[in-house]
Amino acid sequence: MFRMITVMTCAAILSACATNAPKNAPKSDMTAAQKAQNAKSEFEESDMVQAISEHLGVTSESAASTLEKIFQDQGRPTAYITGEEGGGALAGGAFWGKGTIWMKDGRSQAVYWQGPTLGFDTGIDASKVFTLVYGLDDPNYIYQRFPKAEGNAYLVAGMAINYQRANGVTLAPVRSGVGVRLGASIGYSSYTRKRSWIPL
Repeated sequence: MFRMITVMTCAAILSACATNAPKNAPKSDMTAAQKAQNAKSEFEESDMVQAISEHLGVTSESAASTLEKIFQDQGRPTAYITGEEGGGALAGGAFWGKGTIWMKDGRSQAVYWQGPTLGFDTGIDASKVFTLVYGLDDPNYIYQRFPKAEGNAYLVAGMAINYQRANGVTLAPVRSGVGVRLGASIGYSSYTRKRSWIPL
C-alpha cells in the first residue's frame, strides 16, 4: 500500500513538472529576447541627455529635467532628429525646418519639414530643435504629416515641448530658441525628403 502511494506521488510530481516546464521556459526566453531587441533599437535616457545638451547648448541638468518628463510619458525613443526651425505668423503663419534623423543602428538621413499655422499667434521665432521619435523602425516612414497644436506645448527647464502623432509614430520636439512669438496656433508639420518653400 505504501509503495503504491509513493509511486502515485512521484508520478504526480513528474507530471506537474512536465506540465509546467514548457509553459514557463518559452515565456522567459521570449521576455529576454524582447528586452535584447529593445536594447538594440531604443536609445537610453543618458544618451539623449548628452545629445540634447550638445545640440541645444543647454546644461546637462536642464536636459535631464526636460527628458525626465518625456521618458515618463513615452519611454525610450527609437530615433531622434537634430535640426533648426524658423517661422512667423500674423494670425496665419508658416514655418520651415531642416535636420538629420538618427537611428540607433547608425543609419541617418536628411529630413526637412514645413507647414502652415492658424490661430491667435503673432511674431517671429527661430530655434534649434531636438525631436525624440517613437514607434519608428524605418527612417523612411518619417516622411508624412503630423498634426501639431502649439497651444498644448509646455515648458520644462526653459525649453518648450509638445507631442505630435500620426500612424503609430509619435514625435516629441524640444525647442530652445530666440524670437518674439505670442499666442497659440494649430497646424501640421509635413516631413519631406527635399526642401519645399511651399508650407503645405
